[in-house]
Amino acid sequence: MEEKSFKKYIILWLSQSVSGLGSSMTGFALVLWAYEQSHSAMSVSLMSFCNYVPYVFLSLFVGSFIDRHKKKSIMLVSDSIAAAGSLAVLLFLLTGKLSVWMIYVMNVVIGMTNAFQQPASAVATGWLVPKEKISNVSGMNSFSNNLIVVFSPMLAAFLFAAGGLPIVLLIDLASFAFAFCVLLFFIAIPERAQDKKQGSPFAGMTEGFTFLKQEKGILYIMLTMALINFFSRLTYENILSPMILARSAGNSIALGMVNACMGIGGIVGGIIVSVKKESRHKAVSIYISAALSFLFGDLLMAVGKNVFWWSAAAVAASLPIPFIMANQNTIMYRKIPEFMQGRVFAVRNAIQYSTIPVGIILGGYLADYVFEPFISSGNELAGTIGTIVGNSAGSGMAAMFLCTGVCGFIVSLFSCFNREIKKLD
Repeated sequence: MEEKSFKKYIILWLSQSVSGLGSSMTGFALVLWAYEQSHSAMSVSLMSFCNYVPYVFLSLFVGSFIDRHKKKSIMLVSDSIAAAGSLAVLLFLLTGKLSVWMIYVMNVVIGMTNAFQQPASAVATGWLVPKEKISNVSGMNSFSNNLIVVFSPMLAAFLFAAGGLPIVLLIDLASFAFAFCVLLFFIAIPERAQDKKQGSPFAGMTEGFTFLKQEKGILYIMLTMALINFFSRLTYENILSPMILARSAGNSIALGMVNACMGIGGIVGGIIVSVKKESRHKAVSIYISAALSFLFGDLLMAVGKNVFWWSAAAVAASLPIPFIMANQNTIMYRKIPEFMQGRVFAVRNAIQYSTIPVGIILGGYLADYVFEPFISSGNELAGTIGTIVGNSAGSGMAAMFLCTGVCGFIVSLFSCFNREIKKLD
């Protein structure tokens, strides 16, 4: 029976990966379209911001709803609403009425649907996949996600140049229809009797936090990962691209190579995780992987002066990420009772990703108004830092990578010695 359920998960994973490719292509094409309209980097940052804020906020309240409703139905409805948003964008575009603010609204809607879809999908995964294969499944997800990272920008850029935004949106809708039909007709997700327990959104949030107070190790993992996510998003989310362009005299090929290496590193890490044996020291492995990512990724990105070193840094930063996700997921699935998973996963999303919108907005501000002017100011401290990261355009953003590398490495290293976290091993 477990083997049969795992085969169903493989089918679900493949169909969701196809849908994810379509969605990612649309996201990239919308960035291209929005930048053409506004010529503003902040407009691009606001697209991510509008997606994350409702996702984080709603995640606080949806846990009890997810635990007492059918996970398959939640996934189908959430995906349908997101697809309706893409369809609305397509219709406005074809009638010549599409504007940037409408894309912000669509991203808000997608963020809201993700708040329901992702924890429901996480619970369904735990029910379809045997416990001993959770780590391998996490590696599979990292593999497919990073494969999408590598290929979706290239495909979207090609299609955008060939047929404009409408053709990308049509392919996105086709990929949604495929994944929807697979889930509807071929995947049966088992339900548990406890799912029917009634409870208000606030009660579900309270129960989730109450569980975390009892399982302090899991709570500390979420809090430390929130801090790690902040340092990561401060630079990689919206600083990496302008830094590479500034330090390479606007070489878009160099930027493409670095982004591709980010995806390749994640793919390699995902393959290793999907085939290797489960780690015996899962909690410590989370933070060792994070520390290595900051040490060899951020610091090398800061001091690198050419495409070779930036590409090496991209691989070093992304390769350990699947190990972080695999070990965290394995711990959570084994420590959280099935009837509580929806509530706890939803609260996890709210805590762990709450720092991402702050990092996205703050990163752009610090780059433009603090670090770039500081490095070019010519004072003694700026000169000292300049000997490490350089004194050309983009060196201020490189200094930001230097700071996040040091801070992220320290946070990761100290988290290894947290008593409650170590107990999880």
